[in-house]
Amino acid sequence: MPDLMDGSENVSVHGILNWILLLSIFSVITMVANYLGYDHPMQDSLIGMAILSLITLIGVWMERELPFDVSSIIYISIMGIIIAFPGMPTSEFVLYYVSRVELLSIVTVFLAYVGIGMGKSWDEFKALGWKAVVITVLVIASTYYGAAIVAHIVLVLTGVPAA
Repeated sequence: MPDLMDGSENVSVHGILNWILLLSIFSVITMVANYLGYDHPMQDSLIGMAILSLITLIGVWMERELPFDVSSIIYISIMGIIIAFPGMPTSEFVLYYVSRVELLSIVTVFLAYVGIGMGKSWDEFKALGWKAVVITVLVIASTYYGAAIVAHIVLVLTGVPAA
């Protein structure tokens, strides 16, 4: 039976259950991080993570089931934009709860997960060499600064005062 986690084209019940379990654990840990680090109510953070997890599940399913050669991140992004777009009936609800989930708490949990995954394949990581580490750091920093510049330009153009 194909598994959703193995990248196969077919979605199995077992694969979906694996994704649900993974996203549930991820959501609970992020909820606790939001509460401890940012004093957001646990219930609000959990609802926000449930929304993000549902969008993720649908996006992964769409990547596997639709006949287009499109990455799940594209489907996830488009769905997120559509349901949070001003004027949509879901906009207020989605924006309220998702704003209760701090990006830094999501990233922290994700990086811990990646670190655990890398720890299991330390030999593969060492084989990449120091050049790959430098390139990775530069790519991440460039992406962050590029996003910050775009966000700043949009804020200035819309008249929102900078913090």
